Amino acid sequence: MKRRLLWLAALFFTATTLTLNAQVVKIYPIPQSIAWGSETAFENSASFTITGEADADADAVNLFKKNFTTTDGTVELVIGERGDAAVAAYESLIPAKAEGYYLAVEKDKVVIAGNDGSGTYYGVQTFTQMASQPNVMCATVTDYPSVPQRGLVEGYYGNPYSEADRMGLLEMFGEMKMNVYIYGPKDDAYHKSKWREEYPADLAKKITEYVNVAKANKIEFMWAIHPGEDIQWNSTDRANIVNKLKAMCELGVRSFAVFWDDLWNDDGSHGDEQAELMNYIAAELKKSYPDVKPLTICPTQYNRGWANSIYLPALGDIMNSDINVMWTGNSVVDMINYSDMTWINNQIKRKAYIWLNYPVSDYCINHILMGPTYGNDLTIADMLSGFVSNPMEYAEASKLSLFSIGDYTWNMPAYNADKSWEAAIEYIMPKSTAEFRFFCENNVDLGANTHGLRRTNESPEFVKAKQQYDEKIAAGDYNSAYAAIGAQFDKFVSVARKLATTDEAPALTQEIEPWIKCFEYIGLRGVSLVEMNNALLAENP
Repeated sequence: MKRRLLWLAALFFTATTLTLNAQVVKIYPIPQSIAWGSETAFENSASFTITGEADADADAVNLFKKNFTTTDGTVELVIGERGDAAVAAYESLIPAKAEGYYLAVEKDKVVIAGNDGSGTYYGVQTFTQMASQPNVMCATVTDYPSVPQRGLVEGYYGNPYSEADRMGLLEMFGEMKMNVYIYGPKDDAYHKSKWREEYPADLAKKITEYVNVAKANKIEFMWAIHPGEDIQWNSTDRANIVNKLKAMCELGVRSFAVFWDDLWNDDGSHGDEQAELMNYIAAELKKSYPDVKPLTICPTQYNRGWANSIYLPALGDIMNSDINVMWTGNSVVDMINYSDMTWINNQIKRKAYIWLNYPVSDYCINHILMGPTYGNDLTIADMLSGFVSNPMEYAEASKLSLFSIGDYTWNMPAYNADKSWEAAIEYIMPKSTAEFRFFCENNVDLGANTHGLRRTNESPEFVKAKQQYDEKIAAGDYNSAYAAIGAQFDKFVSVARKLATTDEAPALTQEIEPWIKCFEYIGLRGVSLVEMNNALLAENP
């Protein structure tokens, strides 16, 4: 919570058109509509009296009580969902969209009215940001997401996340209004190689913990099974899949995906069998667990470059229309544009569910990808059933991009990749922002790789210094040349040492320690080169 408050403090700015003490906060993800008033509503140290608590979403109320004092209140909080008596007077102002909410901050009064429980919860998250400064400003917010499902697919090759990693991501997702966590680590044996077997008791308990924490943060914990490597297309294995998913239901899971990706022994001829199996699974689960959510499939041909003329249309024609179909774009690693969506939606006869293979780095493992998240069209929200990011195996480092994924999928037309990246840097390291930004902008590009994705604007300060170096060398001004480049090498060293010793974001700095050390070594090598040049120029043996 302390880190969050520091981040919120870093994001606010003083509006010059308002009174000297007026404090306006930049909200992330960016709301659909926000209008700031010119007056202070109350001080953020104020306590609250809650109206509507009995009927309002319990998670939203609990979140508010966690963040604010609710005894002997001088400010009234009116909270609830559409249909609740407490917010009846504001019902016409609530956006009639899933997870939407209306928020008003008035003199000594706050109204948080959700279209549903998630909307109310997200309204509390927004108000928490608004109340991060000493003076809470009058404002009204009307807000809802651009994309129905927004979040992460833990689907990379490499070490699965730890329990601490997942819990940290679930907390962040609640703050960033991201509502799905798809659990499908390739190296979880009970997801893939041992898919027929139930989890041992200790691991089963962790799954239940993830489900419960996800629910409290309005996140759908979707558990994925990956049976394709050795499935037998018979009644026995049909029953094995259903029985495994029913066992997961007993752990609290109500949302499931079936992954058929990366089956190197599959020629794409099983589309009809996969579709029929998906329908069978859905029907069997519904018999025992009526509240189970619609299924999601990751198809074998999950990108256009691998698609033939038979497989995807078979899914579209045979499979239940409410089953989501995942898609990575024109290739395995691709950013998503309008023409991609038009093509795939026509193939599968529904809105595709994007699996974005960024910032995943399992194919360029000596890189971490810390640059802005850009390249996805801003006009495709209505063509999507969901949009999730496949991250790096480094959970803390991946938060940089995941922050922007949350921002992009919440309000797609307003998304600005560079501004969102800057906000994410402040969110992760509000005290060491300058150093962390410098580190990130020197870890942008993927280098040459099998999938061909590259990122631009790597090391902009160093590029500029190198240009100055080249110009001075050409002019014969060696001292100035080495001074220009030497300043950059010095900065590499000082930034690396600051990040290595800061007490801020310890899980992140531990995770990226190899890159921090490498950053320092690059700087030290450069410092030595400059020292050698200076010694040569001074004829100092």
